[in-house]
Formats: sequence, C-alpha cells, structure tokens
Amino acid sequence: METRELRYFVAVAEELHFGRAAQRLGIAQPPLSRAIGQLERRLGVPLLERNSRGVTLTEAGAVLLREARAALDAVEAAERRTRRAAAGQAGLVLVTKAGASTELLSKLLAAYAAEPDAAPVDVILCGIGEQGRLLRDGRADVALLHRPFDSSAGLDTEELTTEAQVAVLPAGHPLTTAARLRLSDLQNVADLPLPSWPKSDGTYPDGPGPRVRDNTQLLQLIALGRCAAALPESCRAHLNADVAAVPLVDAPLVTTLIAWPPHSRSRALAALVRTATRL
Repeated sequence: METRELRYFVAVAEELHFGRAAQRLGIAQPPLSRAIGQLERRLGVPLLERNSRGVTLTEAGAVLLREARAALDAVEAAERRTRRAAAGQAGLVLVTKAGASTELLSKLLAAYAAEPDAAPVDVILCGIGEQGRLLRDGRADVALLHRPFDSSAGLDTEELTTEAQVAVLPAGHPLTTAARLRLSDLQNVADLPLPSWPKSDGTYPDGPGPRVRDNTQLLQLIALGRCAAALPESCRAHLNADVAAVPLVDAPLVTTLIAWPPHSRSRALAALVRTATRL
C-alpha cells in the first residue's frame, strides 16, 4: 500500500462521504473512488459499504482506519525527525499540559541537565489530550501524561507519581469549610458547575460549565466564582489566595507517566527516562 492510498482512505473513512473527502484532499471525486476501489481489490476485502443512505465502514475498514492513522503518523514523524537531525537539532522535545506537573517537570529538567552528555530539552506546553498526537506525529519525543485523563495506548510508559485529587473552589465558598468532600458534593453545587473539557476532536460536550483549555485558565475561572473542579493534589503548589482546595475522598487516583513512541532508539531519550524514574 502507498501512503497516498492510505491518506485517501482515511479521508473517506473520516468523512463517510466521497464528495467531502475529495474536497478535503483537493482532488476530483472520480479518481478518489477509483483509488479506493483499487485498494479494496488489492486487499481482497470490502472496506466501505456504499448505499443510497451514504457510506459506512466495514469491520475490515475500521481496522484499516486505525492502522492507517498509525502508519501515516509514523511516516510524518520520520519526516519531522529527519529534518530536525539534518538541521542539527539533536536535542529532545518534551510535551506536557500547560499548568500540569510543573514541580515534577522542573526537578526532572534540572536532574537531567546535570547528567553527563545530557542533550538540550525543549518543552512544548499543549492543551488537554494533545500529548499523544504530538508524540505520534514526530513533533515531540517524550511526554508527561496523566492517567486516567490521558490515553497512553500505543506508547511505552513508566509510572512516576500517584496522587489523590482535591476539590478546588473559590475562596470563601461554604464548601471550603469542610474537612473533606465527596465527588457528589462537588457535582451538586448549583452555582459552581464543573468545567467542560475538549474531546479528542476538539469539540466540547454539552453542559452548563465553562469551556476550558488548560489548568491556568481553569484556576482563573474558579477564582472568579464561575466553576469548581477536581484536580490532582499537586495543584496546591500553584493556588493563590483566591481559591481553596479540599481533599476528595472518593476521587480516582491520578498517576503521572512519562511516555514515548515504542520505536524510539534515542540514547538521549533513554537517559531522560532513567532520570525520571529515579526521581
């Protein structure tokens, strides 16, 4: 299979419409239809069901969509890393959510910089759930993830820390006088809805809470009395007098992971991971 065919198939599988897929690819619809038909004949299986109501994926098509995305990510990653090497960019790129694991990241970067032959490390601060995509397409070499919020599927990982969660509320709210809270207490506060985080496709679920992109923005909204939230206990280090934290006794534990693509053979990356696990 050629990467061109995989890109064509992914476009049709995601759009479930040949016309929209052709427009997205910038080609005419007839050659797109012929390319998909040729791919199906070569594989010997139907990938799409076409009828008067539209286009749907077969079971085989769903498998190819998942594998094609991974293959195209790998090709894009190879291109990016090759260009970085040619440009003399021998360092590492680490990606993490803005406002998350700040203390841990600071300690990790300082400890790694003290290692013999440590490579330069650039840091990308991203939005919610973007770390995996940046790893897979080659824009980053290593990431800090937070389970259960982030997916580590298809990546190699090492666990670094595990911590409880706290309810973060505006200072002076009646709930801040409690010694501990349950998730149900946080979910039933009429004047403080929980925030709405973006889904993997960038859209937001329906709900009364404000739409947020990162923890920095979230903490400002909490201070303004617009919402409340459950956050890892380490967030206490970044809270100011406008907000307060109360332990949540039944919230799931949050585990911070260091993650990297499984095919990586970088010695600098291996040294960074070793430093992280020692910390």
